[in-house]
Amino acid sequence: MRKLFRVTALILFTFCLSIQMSQAKEKPQPAEPSQPSIELAILLDTSGSMSGLINQARTQLWKIVNELATAKQNGQIPVMKVALYEYGKSSLPASEGYLRQIVPLTENLDQISEELFALQTNGGEEYCGQVIQAATNGLKWSEDHDCLKMIFIAGNEGFDQGKVDFKVVCPAAVQKGITVNTIFCGPEQTGIQTGWKEGALLADGSYLSINHGLKIVTPQTPYDKKLNELSRGINKTYLFYGSRQEQEKSSNSQSAADSLSLEAAPASGAERAAFKGSGRYRAKGDLVEAIAGKKVKLQELKEEELPAELKKLSPKERTALISEKQKERKEIQLQIQELTKKRSLFIKEAMKKQKNQSKDNTFDAAVIRAIRVQAQKKKFQFQSE
Repeated sequence: MRKLFRVTALILFTFCLSIQMSQAKEKPQPAEPSQPSIELAILLDTSGSMSGLINQARTQLWKIVNELATAKQNGQIPVMKVALYEYGKSSLPASEGYLRQIVPLTENLDQISEELFALQTNGGEEYCGQVIQAATNGLKWSEDHDCLKMIFIAGNEGFDQGKVDFKVVCPAAVQKGITVNTIFCGPEQTGIQTGWKEGALLADGSYLSINHGLKIVTPQTPYDKKLNELSRGINKTYLFYGSRQEQEKSSNSQSAADSLSLEAAPASGAERAAFKGSGRYRAKGDLVEAIAGKKVKLQELKEEELPAELKKLSPKERTALISEKQKERKEIQLQIQELTKKRSLFIKEAMKKQKNQSKDNTFDAAVIRAIRVQAQKKKFQFQSE
């Protein structure tokens, strides 16, 4: 009888243990938090009087993205995407509202920079409501509620022009979680009277006015030359893959963005270098980043898709070279970060000594102010806070 009891007890124990183990296996694991993202669409008036606005945008792009590069949400680094539209130019099709999507939302900011420098102005009709509608519906915005999604529209004509009513499309943008921030190029009161402030209020955004004709003067620093050298140097750590045409396009795009920024203003070149050093810079088709992010597997690439530097190497040597490039890149990034800190302090002290220099009446300053306001609502924090 005792033997039967022990056997029965053992069977029951084994049965209960198996149930517990099964339940433990079935217990759902907490989901990995999704990577946050910041998505920014820039809508620029390219009618005849807007050359100053375009110049501010192209020379200050890297300053704006450097601000975004310091942002984190719940300790996580966000994906950063930018889109670019132009509107109000007579050479654009009237049937499409004198507007054009130049670049969809992309992490490839080299392309955004190139396109900004390629922009030209001429007279036309400025339909703000229609271009906002085009950006709201025509871009692949994230569906994540916590994503920071913003439209920035800049111009200097009445906000209510055209057949598409901004009083309808601005609230519609909010329904998709997109804020519309308006930047009037002219006196603040004029922008209010012509509907720019109302448009921002209807879309939970910020209304700002700027002097688009103001030439931005950033003091040259003892660190600019070295930063630009490091910017060119870090390019050598990028290995572009894909078809030969794709590799050439990616490499040329990176070099062109360097040259254009440096030619526009020494400060712009240094700001671009700072962004490269931040670790947030992405060059399209970079094999080093793609492998680190597990987007591709080296052994699965076709021979013709490999960078020229890898084709003559054995599989083991290829892996070693990629690791070497990754290490070298991190070392240069650290050098850039250290020099950028010194440069920022130098500029801060130099600006204190300058008189009659507006610090908050330009395109970049307006965008950065609005970004901080909108980002706070989505619980983003910035390094300087």
